[in-house]
Amino acid sequence: MIDSNALKSLSDDLVGEIKFDNLSKALYATDASVYRRTPMAVAFPRSTNDIKTLIAFANQNKIGLIPRTAGTSLAGQCVGDGIVVDVSKHFTNILAIDSEKKTVTVEPGVIRDDLNRALKVHGLFFGPNTSTSNRCMIGGMVGNNSSGTTSIQYGVTRDKVLEMHTILSDGNDVVFSEITKKEFEQKTKLETLEGKIYDKLYAELSTKEVQEQIKANFPKPEIHRRNTGYAIDELINSEVFSEENTKFNMCKLLSGSEGTLAFTTKITLQLDELPPERTLMIAAHFNSINDCLKTVEPVMQHELFTCEMMDKTILDCTKNNIEQLKNRFFIVDDPEAILMLELKANDEHNLEHKKNALLDTLKDSGLSYANAILRGSEINKALELRKAGLGLLGNIVGDKKAVACIEDTAVAIPDLANYISEFTDVMKKHDQEAVYYAHAGAGELHLRPILDLKKSEDVVLFKKITDDVATLVKKYDGSMSGEHGDGIVRAGYIPFMIGDKNYKIIETIKKVFDPNYIFNPGKIVDAYAMDQKLRYDIDREEPEINTILDFTDSLGILRAAEKCNGSGDCRKSVEAGGTMCPSYRATKNEKDTTRGRANALREFLTNGNETNKFNSKELKEVFDLCLSCKGCSSECPSNVDIATLKAEFEYQYQKENGISLRTKLFAYNNKLNHLGRLTPGLTNFIFKNKVTSGVIKSSLGIAKERDLPLLSKQSLRFWCKTNLKKITPKNPIKKVYFFIDEFTNHLDASIGIDAIELLTKLNYEVKLINHDESGRAFISKGLLSQAKKIANKNIKAFNGLLSKETPLIGLEPSAILTLRDEYPRLADNVEFAKELSDHTFLIDEFLNTEIANRNINADQFIEDTIRIKLHGHCHQKALSNIQTTFAYLNLPKNFTVTIIPSGCCGMAGSFGYEKEHYDISMQIGEQTLFPTIRKTAKDIVIAAVGTSCRHQIKDGTKREALHPVSILRKALKEQS
Repeated sequence: MIDSNALKSLSDDLVGEIKFDNLSKALYATDASVYRRTPMAVAFPRSTNDIKTLIAFANQNKIGLIPRTAGTSLAGQCVGDGIVVDVSKHFTNILAIDSEKKTVTVEPGVIRDDLNRALKVHGLFFGPNTSTSNRCMIGGMVGNNSSGTTSIQYGVTRDKVLEMHTILSDGNDVVFSEITKKEFEQKTKLETLEGKIYDKLYAELSTKEVQEQIKANFPKPEIHRRNTGYAIDELINSEVFSEENTKFNMCKLLSGSEGTLAFTTKITLQLDELPPERTLMIAAHFNSINDCLKTVEPVMQHELFTCEMMDKTILDCTKNNIEQLKNRFFIVDDPEAILMLELKANDEHNLEHKKNALLDTLKDSGLSYANAILRGSEINKALELRKAGLGLLGNIVGDKKAVACIEDTAVAIPDLANYISEFTDVMKKHDQEAVYYAHAGAGELHLRPILDLKKSEDVVLFKKITDDVATLVKKYDGSMSGEHGDGIVRAGYIPFMIGDKNYKIIETIKKVFDPNYIFNPGKIVDAYAMDQKLRYDIDREEPEINTILDFTDSLGILRAAEKCNGSGDCRKSVEAGGTMCPSYRATKNEKDTTRGRANALREFLTNGNETNKFNSKELKEVFDLCLSCKGCSSECPSNVDIATLKAEFEYQYQKENGISLRTKLFAYNNKLNHLGRLTPGLTNFIFKNKVTSGVIKSSLGIAKERDLPLLSKQSLRFWCKTNLKKITPKNPIKKVYFFIDEFTNHLDASIGIDAIELLTKLNYEVKLINHDESGRAFISKGLLSQAKKIANKNIKAFNGLLSKETPLIGLEPSAILTLRDEYPRLADNVEFAKELSDHTFLIDEFLNTEIANRNINADQFIEDTIRIKLHGHCHQKALSNIQTTFAYLNLPKNFTVTIIPSGCCGMAGSFGYEKEHYDISMQIGEQTLFPTIRKTAKDIVIAAVGTSCRHQIKDGTKREALHPVSILRKALKEQS
């Protein structure tokens, strides 16, 4: 074991960082697999010299280096007991694009989808396409020999790697690329480690006997997706070892080697021309898994670009996911399986011909009961539904989960139906109903047993099932891993899968490359036990954790955190769209991801030493930069709602450590604004005056760059008392209750007036009752006892008043959606809370519904030409839909609306005001929102639904953003 002094000394020798605190080690103890191995440290190298320093340290101290990019590996490749080396932060450059040769050179931390965005202007792309493509990185793809949905047309990563710049275990730089037989012979004579490697490879692989032994025991060559040990079956096909006219390339061996042979710093890839633009997909529906799989072989005779399968288990998971529910539009009835078949062509006539031919094949088989035809954006939605499969499996409530161990087996396509039939029998023997989905057209389905790996009997079953499936895969000469790699979970089966003699060759290769076994030990060779060091302690006594929020829908807060399976959707880049996680997008630190926060909460709630396990400085640190944007509640496939978990943490932490004055002032802002209204002129003067406002900011830790929010001339409630009756229509279409939230009431009263006037002029009766504030500020600052009282008061106030015909509507998303989202977790009477939730709507949702019901129409609005750019509020995007705002703003005949593809604005209520968060807040705004607005012509109206968003836009761009309701109110014809 290395002591902390040695690590501190190592830190001094690095330009980059090395961390060995408890939080960092906890964050990197897991990946997307079932394993948990706590490293001794985590390094973030900035240069190749840093990597060489780490290699020297590892050799000297006989410890492992575990290379890591996005950490989405399912087999445990990214966990280990040594030093995790995370290159995802600094090794992220696209170094060279050669359009003529159709090649690109990248560092290992380049995200696959980001690379393809850069290549698109050159008419090129990198073909392999995993379900994690918006966050997985090229280094990880090479390490795993990734393939994904496109492999049937474009091959796997190994096919694309031309050259690799590596650092060998002796610290020397070596470039591996294509070489001739003569060049190979010259390499064997080098008096270096590189020379020893080539010499040993030749000695091991050159005899016919060995080559026949490899061919006889490795997976069938027609199984293109295979990761079983080192790819020596690929090497023997070169001119060095055969009569083939194929040059030798060590990259074939390094691809799929999981970082166990060398440390890669640059990769040159062969690219393909962009696929034909015209495309369609046929989603064939089946009443049984068997019918679906029998169809694969005949449909694969067509030139398919995708042949993907989803079973009923996956499809049922999508019913409960906010983000994926909208992608189910093409599902007919309740299929047991769907086969997604994508065709492409350069012209419509050819595409139509291909479609008809494929439909004829499906019709001739007589096995599918519906064949939905998808085009354009519909295809992307269907593919997103399939891609989300992995994360959605994490939504299974409780400790039983779909476990990755046999999910990656691949067989030849003619064997697929029979293999799955026998596989189903194996599952039945173990009383299992497996999940079937993914790459049917490549002979690989992701098959997962449902197990509780907290229980010893299920851990035994975990091993037994894997044993039995390995035997079955071997029977069909298949690959135990098609694309996810051997890692920890499958490496122990390599000797059985390829034979002991071939395994000895693999051991020899490892030994010559890496004599001290420093590169990712425990993977491929000398494997860790597959049923040890699991994520959860076996047969543990579950910690009793009491919370004020109700987490019974997840069976408690700990299991709510455990829903995170590590798939890393929260690490996607800004360019990938969406909202989560805004702070990670700014810092690129794992602790600022949904995954990082969930992992830390799980770790310290399970293993913390404090009586109140929330009383943890590590948890305080990990939640510090969470903006409570709610993006994770919809974008995370497992719906891990970090904002809610943070609120509970803040409440529990403050019970032990007290509440700061600043926190109290932000939480009680509604009451303070109410007091300020006694002398509104004086209050605004104090807030505006440089000296007095400066004193306030300095004493409370508010960023000096921020303007303090000013009170409206009169509160919205006061205006309503004197004006509402005067404007109430005589024969209204319907009655609505209006929620006067704390922000609109005191700070944005004019917008509230616009909303009420708009509703009444559109012939709706607006009703008000004496209700309390929403409680949003209390929830955000962790004062949940106060929030609970408010929730109970409001639920009681509205009980019995609301219905489908008399809904409650509100303006500010963060406030009104609190009634829908948090109240059911806070309330004493959950039934009444859910009734309130069911009848509560953002005004945008209400207006959109009324337009659809033809109660509001374009004739009621002016026909002036107005262009609008719209920024959506995070809570609206997560819990409602920005499209509702887009739709009603488009109602006037000559209004043109564009949605700014921005994530979080960065303000997030009080977050952006806090001095220590100001820079991050503005950095988040600079990702998309600010640059887009700065480029926008002055005559284009900027619209933003949220009060925080409007403040942030003004501070960041000096542009005034209007509430969409105010825009629509102004557009009303007078006779309305």
